[in-house]
Amino acid sequence: MRKTIYLFTLGLVVVILATLAGAGLVVSAQNANSSTTMTNTAKAKPRKPKAKKTWTGRCDPTKQEQADLSGTYTGKARHDNEPAQDATLTITGNNFSMTSGSETHTGRVTAVTTCGYTGVTMMMGDLTPPPPGPNPPPALPAMSLRAKKVGNSLTLTSVPGEPKSVWFSTSGSGMKATARKHKAKAKAAAPAATPKTTP
Repeated sequence: MRKTIYLFTLGLVVVILATLAGAGLVVSAQNANSSTTMTNTAKAKPRKPKAKKTWTGRCDPTKQEQADLSGTYTGKARHDNEPAQDATLTITGNNFSMTSGSETHTGRVTAVTTCGYTGVTMMMGDLTPPPPGPNPPPALPAMSLRAKKVGNSLTLTSVPGEPKSVWFSTSGSGMKATARKHKAKAKAAAPAATPKTTP
């Protein structure tokens, strides 16, 4: 009888120990998975969204390049509605001199190219700072133009909105071409019918 109770008790203890051991393995496995998951989550870094381009086409409108228009150009110049005159424009770095007719103008010029468009600012007159005094001289006149330079040819045109129109080109007269109207040729008059004569 005692032997039977002893065997029963021993078997019960073995079952309990096995059950506890199995539960411990499950818990440890869950803990291992949890720690792995937490570690992986902690290591993962959020990706920064890529900045989207704000322009279309092949050029970046935020990039500007200093344009050098240095050279001596001979062509025609026109101011407002005056007729075009022979002119010579000399640009050396940021200085320019233009002779048109009996007038000569000097000053400073800057040119910047953005996406194939070259904007030009021309300031006329002597840029030497005036001496300090109660009556400073008026500001020098400045013009905003667009430049087109191909090889040795140069064209300068005032941008829309400028109060005074200025134009210079190494080719052409600067005047808009007008289509010629062809006069219609008068139709040749039909020969007069000869009267019939009776014999």
